[in-house]
Amino acid sequence: MIKMPTYKDEKTGTWYCKFYYTDYTGKRRQKLKRGFVRQRDAKDWERQFLEKLQGTPDMTFQSLYDLYLEDISHRLRENSVYGKKNIFKNRILPYFKDKPINEITAVDIRNWQNAHIQAGYSDAYLDRIQNTLTTIMNYAVKYYNLPQNPCDKAGHMGKRTRSMKFWTLEQYQNVLQYINDTMAHTAIQILFYSGIRFGELLALHPADLDFNANTISITKSMQRKGGKDIYTPPKTENGIRTVSMPTAIMEELKAYIGKIYGIQPHQRIFPFTKTFISNTIRRCSAAANEPYIRIHDLRHSHVSLLIELGFSPHLIADRIGDTVQMVNNTYGHLYPNKQSEVSDRLNSILVSK
Repeated sequence: MIKMPTYKDEKTGTWYCKFYYTDYTGKRRQKLKRGFVRQRDAKDWERQFLEKLQGTPDMTFQSLYDLYLEDISHRLRENSVYGKKNIFKNRILPYFKDKPINEITAVDIRNWQNAHIQAGYSDAYLDRIQNTLTTIMNYAVKYYNLPQNPCDKAGHMGKRTRSMKFWTLEQYQNVLQYINDTMAHTAIQILFYSGIRFGELLALHPADLDFNANTISITKSMQRKGGKDIYTPPKTENGIRTVSMPTAIMEELKAYIGKIYGIQPHQRIFPFTKTFISNTIRRCSAAANEPYIRIHDLRHSHVSLLIELGFSPHLIADRIGDTVQMVNNTYGHLYPNKQSEVSDRLNSILVSK
């Protein structure tokens, strides 16, 4: 590779860099980048470009991040990439972007951890940002010959919470009587009695509903990111499914849609934000003197209700668009009393003989 010097554009007063490089096919190409305020910025851009091209362990963390982001953008859903970008931008790049990745030590990682622990973030959030950093450094080990991941020696911060909040049917019905907004009432009814994810609710169109069969077809998910609606496939491979609904809930949904003037078959039914539903739950749970739960906990509430009604993990997994393993791992602790019921019934058989 032949580096060319930086130049000043006398007409604009800005700097540009022009240099040659060899691409992955072996062809020699020229690169030109204009519009830098300082000569230093032009040189830094050239250096980072060549670092990424060479992919060596002495590249800066910023260069590694650019390579990593380009890679995962072809492999992960857009909303997942968006979430990772936010963590890098706010929690990781400010600490490491200019440092060569082979000079990042376990002590550097510990200092970074301590700064975030002292900031008072939740264990779950600390766990998430730690996993994000660990993952990109593992990426550097695997693909760019970084000798070892300093996160391994530094240890982990935060922990994934295993606690689960949910409402019983009685608690839910108590809260529901305080929800007066028709749109919020209908949406929360669907979430509680279907177990669908919030993104799947936001993506619902009239065309997804069958009022004769009382079913909802889940084919997509939606999140609002960067001021635009992002539609993606459901979260898991089992996510595309048809959910049977109670007649009363579908009648409420039909009445709600009937009040939306001019709604089209492929138009969103619930054009609200997550904050709107969260605030509704917070306000109405307080009025009912019931514990506040998150929107996603309505999904947990649905599964706990199904377990209480005696449905199997296999049926529950099909209904909520996940795997039996996930149901057992996440909700297995809700089954102990069911095991007691099994032993009691077996005992009754033995006693009757």
